[in-house]
Amino acid sequence: MGKPTGFLEFTRELPKKRDPQERIHDYKEIEVAFSEQDSQRQAARCMDCGTPFCHSGCPLGNIIPEFNDAVYEQNWAYAYEILSTTNNFPEFTGRICPAPCEASCVLGINKPPVAIEFIEKSIAEVAFERGYITPKPPKERTGKQVAVVGSGPAGLAAAAQLNKAGHTVTVFERADQIGGLLRYGIPDFKLEKWTIDRRLAVMEAEGITFKTGVNVGVDMKANALLDQFDLVMLTGGSTVPRDLPIPGRHLKGVYPAMEFLSQQNKRNANLPVEVDHQGAKYGDGELWATNKNVVVIGGGDTGSDCVGTSNRHGAASVTQIELMPMPPKDRAENTPWPNWPMMLRTSTSHEEGCDRHWSINTKEFIGDENGNLKALRIVDLTWKNENGRMQMVELPGSERDIPCELALLAAGFLHPQHNGLLDDLGVEYDERGNVKATNYQSTVNPKVFAAGDMRRGQSLVVWAISEGREAARAADCYLMGETMLEAKAVSMIAVE
Repeated sequence: MGKPTGFLEFTRELPKKRDPQERIHDYKEIEVAFSEQDSQRQAARCMDCGTPFCHSGCPLGNIIPEFNDAVYEQNWAYAYEILSTTNNFPEFTGRICPAPCEASCVLGINKPPVAIEFIEKSIAEVAFERGYITPKPPKERTGKQVAVVGSGPAGLAAAAQLNKAGHTVTVFERADQIGGLLRYGIPDFKLEKWTIDRRLAVMEAEGITFKTGVNVGVDMKANALLDQFDLVMLTGGSTVPRDLPIPGRHLKGVYPAMEFLSQQNKRNANLPVEVDHQGAKYGDGELWATNKNVVVIGGGDTGSDCVGTSNRHGAASVTQIELMPMPPKDRAENTPWPNWPMMLRTSTSHEEGCDRHWSINTKEFIGDENGNLKALRIVDLTWKNENGRMQMVELPGSERDIPCELALLAAGFLHPQHNGLLDDLGVEYDERGNVKATNYQSTVNPKVFAAGDMRRGQSLVVWAISEGREAARAADCYLMGETMLEAKAVSMIAVE
C-alpha cells in the first residue's frame, strides 16, 4: 500500500475536459492531458482493501490495488507489467469502459471511488511513451493455423492470446480497416483511431496477419475456411439492430444509429463513405444532421454517441427519448454496493447539448408528400407493476407530434448476422439468436469457437476483451489436446 492515509488526504479528480462549445467543432478526444503526479495522487487513494471488490467488478479481473501501488511508487514499468497480465488493451478500456470496477470500489461505499479507469489509461500511455510496450513474438510456433473472424475487441484479444501461445493467427475483417466497432462504431471524440493503429503495429510485429475487405462466408466460403485452418474463432459483432416497426418506418430520414456513426468515422479518416442499405434505397447518399431536428430513440451509450455526433454536425436541435422511466440521480436501493448501480448518467455528449426525456413511446413516423420524415408522434407512459412484471401504460391525452427530420434508432442490437457464414457453418443459436457454445466451443463443430457479442450478445468492450481471452484459452487447450483442467494444473505448477 503506497500511502495508508491517501484516501483521507486526496479527493477524486479526473482530467479536465475541453469546453463544450470548443470541442463540438472537432472530433478530438475531449480530455485535457493529466500529469504523472496527478495520476500518483489518484493511485494513492486506493486503500489496498483486505478484500478488493474491484477485482470482481472488473470482467477482466484486473489486479487493481497492485498496479495502483506501483503507480504511487512511480514504477510505471511494473504497473504496466501487472496490468498487461489481465488486460490486452488498457488504452481502450481506459477511455471507453464504464468502469464497473469503480462501482465495486470499497472506498466508494461512503466516498467517491478510486479513479481506476483513468489510472489504467495513464499506465498505458506512459508505457507507450517510454517504450515499455514492444513486440514480443513467440519463441516457438506450434504449426497450428487459426482464423479469427471479426476484428473488434474480442477478436483482437483472442488473436493476441493465441499468438502468444505460438499459434499462427490470421484475422479476417470485412470492413476496410481493422477494429470493428472500435473503428467504425465509437466516435473519435471518445477514442481517436491512432490508438488502434498504434496497437495493431505491435500485434503485426508479433506475427499476427490482418486481412481486411474479406467478407467471410461470401468472399471465402465456410468450407474453405474450415479446410485451410485448424480452428475458427468467430468474434463478429451483434450487428442486427433492434428495429422499430411502426407506421412510417419506410420514410427517408429514419436510420439505424450505427449507420450514422460509422459514416462519420469514415469521414474523419478521410475514407470514402459507403452508403448502407437505407441510403441506397432512397438514393439520399450520406447522412447528416446539419440544420435538422434530430431525435435519438434509445437512451444508452450508442444514443449518447449519436447526440455528440449530431451536435458536431450542427443540428438545429437534438432530443433523446427513452422508453424506460428516468433512473434515480443516486444509486438505486435495489442495486446496492458492490453491484453495478442503476442511476442517472450524464455523458459528455449530453453536456454539449441535448433535450432528454424518459417514459416516452414512439407511435408513428410522419412524413411529407415527398416521403421525407417531418415529425414523430409520441406519447407519455406510466409504468405499473402487474404480477411482478413492469407494464407500460399510455397516459391519455399525452399523444403529440414533435418536429423531426432525422430519427436515429439506438435501441440496441438483437444478435449477429445469421445468413452467410453462420448458417453455412451450421452453428446452433441460443434463445436470443447468438451462437450457441459450450466453454466457447460451438455445439456442432469442435473446430469452431465463438466469443464476444457473437456468443454473449451485445455488451461492454471490457466484456468483449474478457471473452476473447477466455475463448483463446479454451481454443489453445483444444489445439494442444489438453483439457481446461489439465491446463490450469500446469499453470499452477508453473506459478509454484
